[in-house]
Amino acid sequence: MIILTAATMAGVSAGAPLLALKLSSTLLFSAATGMLLIMNKIQPSQLTEEQRNATRLFKQLYRQIQTTLALRDPTELDVKDAMEKTLALDKAYPLPLLGRMIAKFPEKFEPAVWWPKSNETQGRKQPKKVTTQGKNGWSEDLEEEMREVIEVIKKKDSEDYMRLGNLALTVNKILAISGPLLTGIAAAGSAFVGHGSWAAIVAVTAGALASTVNTFEHGGQVGMVVEMYRNCAGFFTFLEESIESTIQEGDLEKREGEMFEMNVALKLGRSLSQLRDLARKSSSSHADGTNIDEFASKLF
Repeated sequence: MIILTAATMAGVSAGAPLLALKLSSTLLFSAATGMLLIMNKIQPSQLTEEQRNATRLFKQLYRQIQTTLALRDPTELDVKDAMEKTLALDKAYPLPLLGRMIAKFPEKFEPAVWWPKSNETQGRKQPKKVTTQGKNGWSEDLEEEMREVIEVIKKKDSEDYMRLGNLALTVNKILAISGPLLTGIAAAGSAFVGHGSWAAIVAVTAGALASTVNTFEHGGQVGMVVEMYRNCAGFFTFLEESIESTIQEGDLEKREGEMFEMNVALKLGRSLSQLRDLARKSSSSHADGTNIDEFASKLF
């Protein structure tokens, strides 16, 4: 509204140059430029999405701790695990405007990482080859199924969200630069209204373009879309690492087996039969030399 008001004043003052209108238009354009610089630096819609995800993840962690307390007395390992998860989550989603914020315009789009990175897998022994059905339901068929699911997630879901995230980030960068630049040009043009028709044309045109750019950027919540893609890509990265960590577990008794398969299916919004069907399709596509035409997740 500030930009449109300033553009209207600049257009009116071109016909009958009035100092009050010219100064008001210049001041309004200048104020809009300052506001846009702050807004584009903070990205309010992206901050909202960040904190929404942080709240959801903290609640999830809280329920996990409550479940542990309800089932048994916590061990030192439980306390350490909860602390690591809390610190990793706090690092991934720091409180905004109170110190360090998440970079809104990174050079490279990367998935969100809210879980603690562990070096345990580096020191693990080579996982045992499963040839029979284990006590916990883990089998060779289940292991192959999980490997196929990882393959689909990497080639379809993760790749697609990384592509969309990079596209949204590029668009957001262009819009964030264009908005203040156009209002700055409009402010300069309005200051010279009365010294030629070109000044009013520049002020009104730049103001109209700035209004369009900012409506698309903030009305379309482009920052929120970037954060949504970042979080979705992080979800698939987390799922990949969880499956790989389970497959690489050297102690067969620690592999959750059928319960783990059900957990993966639920996270992907599938039933067990649908998950197994997806793995079969992926295996068949390798044999035929074709690409699978289905995404792993039915939730996003």
